[in-house]
Amino acid sequence: MTNNRDNPVRLGKDPAIDEGVILGYLTGRKIKSADLVIGDEAHVRSGTVIYAGTKIGRNLETGHGVVIREENEIGDRFKIWNNSTVDYGCRIGNNVRIHCNCYVAQYTTIEDDVFLAPGVTTTNDPHPICTKCMTGPTIKRGARICASATILPHITIGRFALIGAGSLVARDVPDYAVAFGVPARLRGKVTKLKCRRGILEHPYDYVEDEIAREQERT
Repeated sequence: MTNNRDNPVRLGKDPAIDEGVILGYLTGRKIKSADLVIGDEAHVRSGTVIYAGTKIGRNLETGHGVVIREENEIGDRFKIWNNSTVDYGCRIGNNVRIHCNCYVAQYTTIEDDVFLAPGVTTTNDPHPICTKCMTGPTIKRGARICASATILPHITIGRFALIGAGSLVARDVPDYAVAFGVPARLRGKVTKLKCRRGILEHPYDYVEDEIAREQERT
């Protein structure tokens, strides 16, 4: 493990940091704080680079070749696998899982319990190289984004929504919706999906439970 001596790196209890990890890499951008804070019981695998100025909660786990840029706020139990990148200025909640070869663009918001399958790309600039309107998508709690989907800037993916593999998401997707295609179109509700292999009648029963809890609260 190496780190920049000019930038404080604060690791929590019981970290497991492989050889070949870089913590506290200094960005060329001006940032408010160069502190890197990582919570307890982190497991950071070789080839990972985490920039100065980011804050990550407990139980971080990275694969090989991961890059996490500066000025990110990331919650607990964040898992990000091989060759994926979180660019700067993102907000990521708890229990988020990002698979291999994903790109999370600057100023993306990802809420709790989201899953990004391999090859998912988020984008943030409707006018490339124009930084004034740069905002990534917002992916709300519990959403599932399937392999190789692309999500355009300023888009909101609703709670527990499901985006099909290879989709191009160019419009907002409501809570609990299924959307897929190029461009992605609404195809139904996750609560109505059935397992084609017959293993589970309704693979998203937990979403129905969540809806019931919300109704009780209101």
